[in-house]
Amino acid sequence: MLSILIPVYNYNVYPLVSELHKQCLDCGITFEILCQDDASQSSLNAFNEHVNALPNCSFVSLKENLAHRENRNSLAEQAKFDYLLFIDGDSIIIHDNYIKKYIENLHDFDVVYGGRLNPEKCPSDNQKLRWKYGRFIEDKFAENRKKQPYQSLLFNNTVIKKECFNKVKFDKDTKKYGHDDTLLSYQLSVLQVKINHIENPVEHGHIDTNLVYLNKTKESLENLILLYEEEKIDIEFVRLIQLYHFLKRIKSAFIISKIHTLFEKYLVQNLTGNNPDLVLFNWFRVGYLCSINQKN
Repeated sequence: MLSILIPVYNYNVYPLVSELHKQCLDCGITFEILCQDDASQSSLNAFNEHVNALPNCSFVSLKENLAHRENRNSLAEQAKFDYLLFIDGDSIIIHDNYIKKYIENLHDFDVVYGGRLNPEKCPSDNQKLRWKYGRFIEDKFAENRKKQPYQSLLFNNTVIKKECFNKVKFDKDTKKYGHDDTLLSYQLSVLQVKINHIENPVEHGHIDTNLVYLNKTKESLENLILLYEEEKIDIEFVRLIQLYHFLKRIKSAFIISKIHTLFEKYLVQNLTGNNPDLVLFNWFRVGYLCSINQKN
């Protein structure tokens, strides 16, 4: 019935698998849990090997890196059952009826998304940018997610029918980090698959430092531009692309890129500091997006 797919990279996934395994047994369902480390060569894999001692569970450490998209695709190809639950290795299960709630909500839907939560308190000042953006922008209740069912879909903590996933898959030709969920969600919107949003969140366990997240943001924006230029995604699907397209049309992108260059140093100081401002973060994203256009 259910294949739980966990891509791993340099993380101890055993506590997560142990909890999922217990809940699957309590529900009395047919299941498997597949974990695949993407050639991290991490010392934590010594703990992950204990996953293989649990019935219906496996952990494999790849010798060659596939990258995160192909790691997910590879896990899906190995899955035996009709429903795939994608959950990242750093996720934390916060409800003891997590699996049961998914099982109760699978009927008549191709995709079910449970949501994600960031911890109430930020672990450290050096992680505040990612924490703030996650907690105040990305974390949404199901009622709000249903207003834009495709745009609100993230592929951590999502159940999807295998036959549905096989029609889209993660784009292996895109090499840069970011917007995997955006592209896959857009493809699902084109197919008009039936999506259900429920309250069944996992907690975001590993929060990037400010500088790491800022660099990831830049790379994800570069990838977003590629998706736009290669016409892999509709302009109307992503608000940031709508804005970028509008700025190009009124020939303002060049001016904004120059303003961004002048103030980038000060923006970075704020965003990598102890109290990053999300308004400035949005300014940074728009400015960097326009700068990419000028570089190209």
